[in-house]
Amino acid sequence: MNTFSRSFFAALAVLVAAPAAAAAAAEMTVYKTPWCGCCHAWAEAVEKAGYQVSTVDLEDLSAIRKQAGVPAEMEGCHIAAVSGYFLEGHVPLEAIGKLLEERPAVAGLAVPGMPQGSLGMGDDPSASYEVYAVPRQPSEAPVVFYKAGGE
Repeated sequence: MNTFSRSFFAALAVLVAAPAAAAAAAEMTVYKTPWCGCCHAWAEAVEKAGYQVSTVDLEDLSAIRKQAGVPAEMEGCHIAAVSGYFLEGHVPLEAIGKLLEERPAVAGLAVPGMPQGSLGMGDDPSASYEVYAVPRQPSEAPVVFYKAGGE
């Protein structure tokens, strides 16, 4: 297990063990590639919303995704760890807040691909895309957790 993998699991363990706090005070680690501007914009927006964000630049995110349980068809641009969940791709602030408030029994949330207008990709409130809840069991299919914009 490499250093970055250990740090990902350490962050998850600390966040799971920490008492529930207000979503705006939650600690989040964002794993991204060093050359991606939209990942940087997403992390900045999340930090501006009140989350305590640390970033880790990696050339390849595949090992982190595999360890977190992100299905290949759910992959987005970057991955984050917050309060025992993963956030894959351009997950909007509203979906993060809903996740941390409801605390469902899922592995995390995912926004596959890089939807135009999503947080970090132009942040257009009218952009329409779906956020999926990814179950902890790989045999179960992801389900829509939140519908962003365009209603």
